[in-house]
Amino acid sequence: MQRQVAGTRELRLELPLGATVEDAWSAAVGAVPALAPSRPALRFAVNGAYTDPATPLADDDEVAVIPPVSGGSGAPAERIRLLEIRSEPFPPTLAGDLAARLATVEDGAVVTFAGQTRITQGTPAPGQEAAAAAFAGRRVDGLEYEAFEPMALAVLAQIADEIEARFGVQRLAIIHRTGAVPPGDTSVLVVAAAPHRDAAFAAARYGIDEVKARAPIWKAERFADGHVWIGEPARTSAAPERNHTDD
Repeated sequence: MQRQVAGTRELRLELPLGATVEDAWSAAVGAVPALAPSRPALRFAVNGAYTDPATPLADDDEVAVIPPVSGGSGAPAERIRLLEIRSEPFPPTLAGDLAARLATVEDGAVVTFAGQTRITQGTPAPGQEAAAAAFAGRRVDGLEYEAFEPMALAVLAQIADEIEARFGVQRLAIIHRTGAVPPGDTSVLVVAAAPHRDAAFAAARYGIDEVKARAPIWKAERFADGHVWIGEPARTSAAPERNHTDD
């Protein structure tokens, strides 16, 4: 950017004693006036470290002019929502397929959360403690999911609305399994595409947290000789808002 405008990677400047980084920039603009319009978007570094424009310079200091970095910007593209409850196993390509369907050329980030079945036991649902104790230390053979599908899909839509309102993310997929899911298989996918990574990460995190807390989807850990229902009482409203860059 500035290199192209100046026609060179560096300018050697003679500055008076006590000159600051801002003075160095002013001298550079004096040598190449076409640089002036870019000032509001620039940051500066001295000898490889970011610094304030008021920083005094010493002999032989190197001042680097830092144009906008590759974070990107842009208005959101069209809204795309893929919200499903599926009884069949997910194909190995599903996460990539969803990302390809969601992401546009305006998106700089696609974040995917994949929840998979593990062999270790979870927290038993209230009332299932005695059943869980009978299988303590046993390997889980798989999970069995059930859903109240019409309500579950409505809750997924509410979560998608909240994600758009809180994080500005309009391209989202939440796909959840029902039926038997063996260890290592994926039971839920959340995919978020957005221009910026913070929003995409926050959307995916919020999506899976709220699905687990609110969607009427239940799971049981299966053993060769029985099962244990896992979970907690459903939360009936959205989590309180917070700054999504806190984590």
